[in-house]
Amino acid sequence: MSLSECRMINLPKITTSKGNLTFVEENSHIPFEIKRTYYCYDIPKGITKGGHAHKNLHQLIIAISGSFDVLLDDGVKRTSFHLDKPNLGLYVPPMIWHELNNFTLGAICLVIVSELYNKEVTVSSYQTYRKMVVD
Repeated sequence: MSLSECRMINLPKITTSKGNLTFVEENSHIPFEIKRTYYCYDIPKGITKGGHAHKNLHQLIIAISGSFDVLLDDGVKRTSFHLDKPNLGLYVPPMIWHELNNFTLGAICLVIVSELYNKEVTVSSYQTYRKMVVD
């Protein structure tokens, strides 16, 4: 996989006098079947989340509240995305190294993924990751 496959996805936003509503449908708004969702919150200042790659897992990362940065790395190039809108998601395909940082106070990070949790298919060492994708 390469960074060229990572992209921002505009999610539907329905605006009414009662507020906004955004939704996500599998294989419609995102290019995978949803198997799990989780969210991170109350993240202390200076903490970095992630720091790994997934062998088979697709994910959509959304800043539900507040903002944060996502660093993506395909073993050759690096790029960063700033997430700060709840109707925008960052699509990250398998085998892309990712790190999340610079969380604002009150930030909530929602992650929608294509697989159930399985630590065995997570690459947690950057050196191992580089060997897998570059060598």
